[in-house]
Amino acid sequence: MILHHIQSSTVQRAGLRLALRYAGDRDALIISGDAAGSVLQASWQTKLAGKRVYFLDEDVHARGLTDLISARYPDAQLVDYSGWVKLSLTFDKVITW
Repeated sequence: MILHHIQSSTVQRAGLRLALRYAGDRDALIISGDAAGSVLQASWQTKLAGKRVYFLDEDVHARGLTDLISARYPDAQLVDYSGWVKLSLTFDKVITW
């Protein structure tokens, strides 16, 4: 089980695209930083459908995206820094893209 940490904008880097290519059924993604705003595009919503997705709450809130993320990713969970640490300990490894 791998936790894929996506922190860069999908416009600037290919991290999310690569993580989705290599993610297994038991893997999850945590989205933070500039990546939080870039996944609002409909194309990413389709690609992330059915995946276990977490968002770092502080980054979503700082960008004023809480309502948009909740509406577009109703199954995703917002986690704080403590929750991020707990997630990282739950998975066998963490890959930051």
